[in-house]
This record gives sequence, C-alpha cells and structure tokens, in this order.
Amino acid sequence: MLSLASVRAVGTEMLTLLLAASCAGCGEPETMLCGSCRDGLRAAPRERTSPGGLHVRAAMSFESVAARCIRRVKDEGETVLARPLGEALGEVLREVLAESSGESVLVVPVPTTRAAYRRRGYRVPDLLIRRAGAAPSSLLSTRGRSADQRGLDAESRAQNVRGTMRVRRPGEGRAVVLVDDVVTTGATFDEGERALRAAGFHVLAAVALAATPRHSERNANASGTRRK
Repeated sequence: MLSLASVRAVGTEMLTLLLAASCAGCGEPETMLCGSCRDGLRAAPRERTSPGGLHVRAAMSFESVAARCIRRVKDEGETVLARPLGEALGEVLREVLAESSGESVLVVPVPTTRAAYRRRGYRVPDLLIRRAGAAPSSLLSTRGRSADQRGLDAESRAQNVRGTMRVRRPGEGRAVVLVDDVVTTGATFDEGERALRAAGFHVLAAVALAATPRHSERNANASGTRRK
C-alpha cells in the first residue's frame, strides 16, 4: 500500500506533467485536450470503398484537430488521447457490428510492423480497439518489408503492401471486421482482406478511425473557409 508521502509525490508529478502539457489540438497550455478540441473529435462518419470493393467506414476525417491528435498518439506516445479517439471509433464500430445479423464477429486490427512496435512500444490499432470497448483479435501479422506508404499513389500503395500479411490460424468461415487507425486509399485493408479470405475468414467490412480527405472534400472545405 502506498504511503501518504508516495501518494503526494505521484500527485505532484501528475500536476507537473499537466502544467507542462499543451492541448494536442490547438496548443492551449496546461491541458492535454481542451473542451473545444475534444468536441472536434466527435464521430462524423465517412463512407469509402477500397480499390478491391471492400466497404470502409471511418469515424472522422483525417484533418485539423483529429489529424493532430492521431499524430500525437502515433508519433509522440501520448496514448491518453486514445481514449477520446477510441470513443469516436467505438460509435462506428458498434454500428457495423450491429449490422452482422447476430453473428459472432471478430474485430481484427491491421497488423503493426515490428519496427513500428519497437519504436512505440504499443500497437495503435489494438490500443484504439480497446479504447472503443472491444477486444482485438490479432489474427494478422506482417511478413517481409514494405516501404512507408506516405507519398505513394493508389497503385503504388497496392503494390507496396501486396503479399505482406499472413494469418495465424484458419478461419473456418468466421466473420471479421478489419480495423485500422487511418485509411487513405484502402490498399492496406484490401491486403488484410486477401489474407483473411485465403485463410477461410469472411470479411464483413472495414472500420477506420479516420479517413484522409478526398480532393473534392478538401476543395469543399477550402471553399467553405473562404466564404466565412
């Protein structure tokens, strides 16, 4: 049992951390996430279709406050932000699972490379799934190496991830939903579906925390900003 002095020391350390923090969304000092930016992380679902025809549903657009918070989780180790992000993901994930007609559906995270896991010490999709209130089924693993997807066009992304995933056990017809943090073209989801389907799983859909905006959405947002 902690002594009173130990409790006070922990409290002091937490207060120091808070005072040194800044809002992940806007930079406001002395808070990890201000009220306004937390409101900006509410689910606003986006629909996508992957190049392979897989239905993808994302909880929000990967821009502004959401993009900054996701980057803080992925690149700066601020896992406390996974809770509000996971809440948004959970809204969409529960809707997708509810559409499964009573089937027992496995929630499968897109696998993290060994290098990314060593760098972070955690797997972002798995963390988000847990914060969404679900249990990740780690059926997929990576094999071989692939280049960083950033900066690649749709065709290059598909070629880059082709054949990079394998499944740990046979599916025997089990239904699954794939989950990732950010979807751009959907090529990674297609590779996950390919591997799972080959192992005997039935992929119902894919869910992402955020979707990279399409050019038409960026133009619309820019136009709306200019009109204000």
